[in-house]
Amino acid sequence: VGLNLGIAFRGGSEFTVPGAGTTAEQPAVDAVGQIDGAAPPRVSVVGSNTIRVQTSQLSDEETTRLAALLADAYDVDESEVGSSFIGATWGADVTSKALRGLVIFLALVSLVLTLYFRDWRMAVAGIVALLHDVAITVGVYAAVGWEVTPATMIGFLTILGYSLYDTVVVFDKVRENVTGVLDQKRYTYGELANLAVNQTLVRSLNTSVVAVLPVGSILFIGAFLLGAGTLRDIALALFVGIIVGTFSSVFLATPLLVWMRDREPALREHNAKVYAARAAVAGDGEAVAPEAVRVRVGSLVPGEHLGNRAQPRRKGGRRPAGRRS
Repeated sequence: VGLNLGIAFRGGSEFTVPGAGTTAEQPAVDAVGQIDGAAPPRVSVVGSNTIRVQTSQLSDEETTRLAALLADAYDVDESEVGSSFIGATWGADVTSKALRGLVIFLALVSLVLTLYFRDWRMAVAGIVALLHDVAITVGVYAAVGWEVTPATMIGFLTILGYSLYDTVVVFDKVRENVTGVLDQKRYTYGELANLAVNQTLVRSLNTSVVAVLPVGSILFIGAFLLGAGTLRDIALALFVGIIVGTFSSVFLATPLLVWMRDREPALREHNAKVYAARAAVAGDGEAVAPEAVRVRVGSLVPGEHLGNRAQPRRKGGRRPAGRRS
């Protein structure tokens, strides 16, 4: 099991047969089999009745002969059969540049995150989340066996940007919450980071749903029903990447950041002081479980409200009727 690289990455000859009388693959396989030295073809249907045949690189004479065989096999005029070829060297060069671009992108992202947050651990957690998204998306492509084309690479780069954006939003809230964490003894770093995740969770989910709906329509309607092959290549990467990117920014990046920060001696000592203070308040010598703590933000904790005090005054200066606070 591996990636099904397209002709742009592995090189070879490609033929398109528009208006084919049948969409069966066997006529194309039989036609390519009559060319000595030709590799077993990859046959696919593009649109409703266009056959695409990919095989190893052929000479000009072999290309002309195979075009005639395909025209006869699918009952079309020979002039309608299109052909093109990509050298193996060019395909390898495209693959090398794609990988090089990914490495440069990750290096620049690491630098920018480190400078922006002034914390290399956030950069590491963000990069791990990005690599997680790429690995899952590539794994899905390998599992379904769809062809990896330049459009697929565009989809990969797009989901990297989306996942990074979502992670930065969460980390920005984490940084806001943990500012001055060592100056208080009520909450641990992990609890304040968890609060940041809770504060941005609804926003992350809403953004993902809004993004997944149009991408899903492109994938399932444009690609499967209408047969637009290029749309399928990019839409699958976007569909999987957006879902996985939301998961990683919430459930992977922040926990990894907390794990790295909690290994610092200063934060370990701070956490011990927090648990000791809670144990003293509880009066039974047992630390209060972190999940039982409700973190206060300003004058509120999650689930509380100010009642009529939070209601805007009417023009007459009176609040809405009800219990006064």
